[in-house]
Amino acid sequence: VFYLLLHTRKKMTLLLFLIICQCAINSVETYSASNPNVILLMADDLGIGDLGCYGNRTLRTRNIDRLAEEGVTLTQHIAASPLCTPSRAAFLTGRYPIRSGMAAFSQVGVFLFSASSGGLPSEEITFPELLKQRGYATALIGKWHLGMNCENSNDFCHHPLSHGFDYFYGLILSNFRDCKPGQGSVFFKGVQKYLVLLIQIAGITLVSLAIVHYTGLLKVPFQALGYCLLTTAVSLAVLIIFFYNFRNLNCFLMRDHQIIQQPLSYENLTQRLTKEAIRFIERNTDAPFLLLLSYLHVHTALYASKNFRGKSKHGVYGDAVEEMDWSVGQILDVLDKYNLSNKTLVYFTSDQGAHVEEISSSGEVHGGYNGIYKGGKSTNWEGGIRVPGLLRWSEVIRAGAYIHEPTSNMDVFPTIVKLAKAQLPSDRVIDGHDLMPLLQGKVARSKHEFLFHYCNAYLNAVRWHPGNSESVWKAFFFTPNFSPEDSNGCYDSHVCFCHGGFITQHDPPLLFDLSRDPEEKVPLTPETESRFYEILKVIHLAVDNHTRSLHAVPDQLSLDNLLWKPWLQPCCSSLFQSCYCDYDSEGSLPEVHSG
Repeated sequence: VFYLLLHTRKKMTLLLFLIICQCAINSVETYSASNPNVILLMADDLGIGDLGCYGNRTLRTRNIDRLAEEGVTLTQHIAASPLCTPSRAAFLTGRYPIRSGMAAFSQVGVFLFSASSGGLPSEEITFPELLKQRGYATALIGKWHLGMNCENSNDFCHHPLSHGFDYFYGLILSNFRDCKPGQGSVFFKGVQKYLVLLIQIAGITLVSLAIVHYTGLLKVPFQALGYCLLTTAVSLAVLIIFFYNFRNLNCFLMRDHQIIQQPLSYENLTQRLTKEAIRFIERNTDAPFLLLLSYLHVHTALYASKNFRGKSKHGVYGDAVEEMDWSVGQILDVLDKYNLSNKTLVYFTSDQGAHVEEISSSGEVHGGYNGIYKGGKSTNWEGGIRVPGLLRWSEVIRAGAYIHEPTSNMDVFPTIVKLAKAQLPSDRVIDGHDLMPLLQGKVARSKHEFLFHYCNAYLNAVRWHPGNSESVWKAFFFTPNFSPEDSNGCYDSHVCFCHGGFITQHDPPLLFDLSRDPEEKVPLTPETESRFYEILKVIHLAVDNHTRSLHAVPDQLSLDNLLWKPWLQPCCSSLFQSCYCDYDSEGSLPEVHSG
């Protein structure tokens, strides 16, 4: 009896031990599968052809390529817009930017001034808001470009901290050429012709008034002529002073709500951004976190620190890409250091394709490479919207896999919201779809049967991937007029525009099958595609359904919301002191190796 009792106790002890072990394993798996850390790495204006994992053989991107080797590569990953502001709005909300008012009806499709009143509306729900409700620490390091203030210079209604982020270190606006002395101006080409036109109109008006006055046809008071001349002179003076001080007024670094460096210094800037990201991870090793590291690379003005300058085979653009790759490696290394790799979903992308028209005053190419794809930033040709899409989550999603199905940067929203076990909003349309079934190989087809490609607020093209076919049809209702005509971009205007004389309308629409013609070289015709009209009919029905789902919302990129408003101007000192300060103490920076 004693032997039986002893033997039974051993069995019970062993069984209890196994149960405890299994519970511990289940606990780890549950945490890993339902509350992963999330790191989102977003480049700016990076071409899909700039990375080794997408075929580049001259730029060294071994750390970004490591994400592809250890995770999934999306080969048809589509940005919701080919411009920074609307693309980022769609990314954060999981919705086409037309739904939030973040798509412009005017010519200008992005915010240009820190003292504009437009921005991501407070009514929009972002994924950092939802993850924060689930106990996540949330941070944005780098570029925002979705507005700042509404009514006064410190209401912060559009600020990142008003949209779910606990911590912010970066730029409210963007990295313009005007922010870096000696790099030219992003406004010069656009403003030049309007400024000349304004001067011409003012001059003709004054001369005409003087002529009719002295010929006796009409008596014009000298006071009226004086007022006209004074108004013209003051307007020109304000414009000249504003653009002369553009750097100080619009290029500044913030920590949370405080400006810490105005104007922005490019000295070791990528190192500083990387250091902030690493510190955030280290502060949150024991709790779930969301980090959006939104690089300034490789938007112009281009820059690279001393350790990377002159080291690549593609000038300063290549130096910037390789420095960004170094930063990605630092992030991956800190995850390994704290054993967080199997608890962290890492995503790498670009907000849109490379800006092919970016050429310096000396003739150096400052834009990236979109591989075989036509066009670039500001267009809905594949080069403008087909972007890198790399996802790694060790031991959870497949390593070394390729997915050729259409996916969108809007898919990040539902994917990470579901992983955090937060509730998707039920009071609005969410255009993104959960990527996890695709990433884990549980399904073979994307849920995106249709994707709608907007040029600002104008529906430009539609992509259709039928469920019973490998074809990916793409119909263009209009296309940009490239200048020069035989080029691959709008070099005369620096970017392509979306209406009027800048485009060519197509009726019937231009039709391509991207599965056979990814370079969009030869439009199909009724003679070369027997189902031509049938395909267009389905696409038109999809457009009708999509249009019915849209509702009128305030235009955040209206002329009024885009204009510079002096009372909204953020300034760390005073306008009379040229808004100058530098409180950004670098301390010790991460060790840098360019190889």
